Amino acid sequence: MPESPALPAARPTPSDPAELSAEDGKLVVLARGARGRVGAVEGAAVRDQDGRTYAAASVALPSLTLTALQLAVASAVAAGASRLEAAVVVTEASTLDGAGHAAVRDLAADAPIHVAAPDGTVLGTVVE
Repeated sequence: MPESPALPAARPTPSDPAELSAEDGKLVVLARGARGRVGAVEGAAVRDQDGRTYAAASVALPSLTLTALQLAVASAVAAGASRLEAAVVVTEASTLDGAGHAAVRDLAADAPIHVAAPDGTVLGTVVE
């Protein structure tokens, strides 16, 4: 996904995949599935304050470009979510795009954003 020039990318802090909660592990599975179903560059999943989950893949059309994380957050908001507990993005990139990061932070200043490789290996977590 092209990175937004106005929103800098965030570099995840390496984390121990064994420290991932079962709920966050489910987000990794959902994000991988969303990415794989359509062969997208990214897949993402978020969990809201009620434990509901939303998964999405990146969208790149001539008239519309959304990161997977932006679309997952938008889906959560459209369903009535007002806060996020956690997010996951599955990507080949080594950084979290600024637009997706900002979308999560709009609903949660402190929710962990786990970054995982396409095989599901968690590469790190963004907490700021």
